[in-house]
Amino acid sequence: MTPLNIEAVLELGNFSLQISEQLPVDGVLGVLGGNGAGKTSLLRLLAGLEHPHSGRLEVDGVCWFDSERGIALPTHERRVGMVFQDARLFPHLSVAGNLDFAARRARGPAVPREQVLDTLGLGPLLNRRPAALSGGERQRVALARALMSAPKLLLLDEPLSAADMGYRGELLSYLHEVIGSFGLPTVYVAHTLDEMTRLARHLLVLRGGKCVANGRITEVLAQLDLPEVSQGHQSGAVIEATVAAHDATYQLTHLTFGDQQLSVTGLMGTPGDQLRIRIYATDVAIATRRPEAISIRNVLTATVDGIRVDAQLPYADVLLTSGGHPIRARLTRASLDELGLAEGQSVFALLKAASLVSD
Repeated sequence: MTPLNIEAVLELGNFSLQISEQLPVDGVLGVLGGNGAGKTSLLRLLAGLEHPHSGRLEVDGVCWFDSERGIALPTHERRVGMVFQDARLFPHLSVAGNLDFAARRARGPAVPREQVLDTLGLGPLLNRRPAALSGGERQRVALARALMSAPKLLLLDEPLSAADMGYRGELLSYLHEVIGSFGLPTVYVAHTLDEMTRLARHLLVLRGGKCVANGRITEVLAQLDLPEVSQGHQSGAVIEATVAAHDATYQLTHLTFGDQQLSVTGLMGTPGDQLRIRIYATDVAIATRRPEAISIRNVLTATVDGIRVDAQLPYADVLLTSGGHPIRARLTRASLDELGLAEGQSVFALLKAASLVSD
């Protein structure tokens, strides 16, 4: 784990980033927020491209900035690899040339070039120049170039935004593979939940230059009063479950979490593996009595922990706890009233096996 301690005030025109947090970069730290929240400003501050007007920044026990002591470590000494929204490749160099440029300037142990090429599938692209690449291909090269610089911290600023719509899922898979293969502490900025739930373990939410939430992603997603994770169709929960067994006949994977059992479609992992399962709030139904003779395979015992109702909207959000994990459900307000749900009530959460997504 790479602890990141930051206490800083950064003034940029009419915008002010004010943050004082202790952030564990254990795998991927996700930074979520709308336009103008301060996400990119935070990355630029970490990279040394902007210096706070006051404060202190310490990464893994090393002071990168301290206004009182006059410390301001330059970018090249921080050993950060940064991938921007646009790839920013050198247009006059081939893919191979861009990677060679980064490798020559690496300040740490060299990253195995062949591993980078294989992980990102860049072998066939080495002789091409950036103008001959798709948006997604350019981002893969930008990611490879960042890796070749031998960074201690990887900074990703909405790397999927420049990719073609049909290519984003594939690029997200590449990112997942890179982060898993190289084990680099990563700060990942995005404004959509789907990317965060696939990659991040810890989530920082910014709004108007200030932190409004900071914690494990499972905890932050459970905050009913946090618009950044509550609005839109991506609202939901992430649970961490253990593979218990496979049913090859029906192509199902059986999981356990806490005292609950769960089935998902497809054969995933091996017994004992840990999987992260994404559960969309709109895919969760609630029953006050255990249903019988239904097609839904997952019927979980749960407790109602919270209810949020907005009279201007047709639905209500309900926070459940099952197997020690928070699960969100989105119901119509009419269904909420008909069920008579109340905090502390014991209910059953119904989840279709086919609706569950493994990250």
